[in-house]
Amino acid sequence: MKQKINPQKSNRAEAFRMWMSSPMPMVTLVKTLDVSRLVKVCKRSGMKFAMLMSWCIGKAASQVEEFYTLPVDGRLYHYDKLAVNVIVENSKGGISSCDIPFTDDLQQFNRYYLSLTAQAANECKSSFLEDHMVIGTSAMIQTELDCIVNQYTDQFCNPMVMWGKYRKGMFKTTLPVSFQFHHVQMDGGHAAKFLQRLQNAINKLK
Repeated sequence: MKQKINPQKSNRAEAFRMWMSSPMPMVTLVKTLDVSRLVKVCKRSGMKFAMLMSWCIGKAASQVEEFYTLPVDGRLYHYDKLAVNVIVENSKGGISSCDIPFTDDLQQFNRYYLSLTAQAANECKSSFLEDHMVIGTSAMIQTELDCIVNQYTDQFCNPMVMWGKYRKGMFKTTLPVSFQFHHVQMDGGHAAKFLQRLQNAINKLK
């Protein structure tokens, strides 16, 4: 459910006052993740790397309270559900996207992922979950990337996680990720907590 709230009665009151009218309220943090466990699970199970990353992102976000609040059109909203948006190449050679509802059940999330991404690719049509707080993702796996800074538009204030191709080392496999968020939604400390929870979620994959 999506519910409008009074920012002055929320724990984001000061952030709303300071950053809601800022010409550039987005912040980007970059962290290099150890994805050795994720790659191992991917190869053993046959699950897609991007799906596992998306699930770990949803899992980490679900453990940080600030992800359930988002500024939209100059107002502040509270959500009780999360989703992860993924971009897919469609059958016409363009791109479409779809929102995957997050669930703690990895197998169920995988079923949602496979069904919704196939539908978006085949129908060349994007689908959105308006009643979910959506975390955007973008995977540019054609090359290794150190950092990605996304454009800012006030039409999309949602947090976003972006990455390139992972790097195979002698002892571990790493992946730099860029995390962009709106400063009204959260502060740097909350974002750092999310990135650490993301690493923890990857480490605990079975």
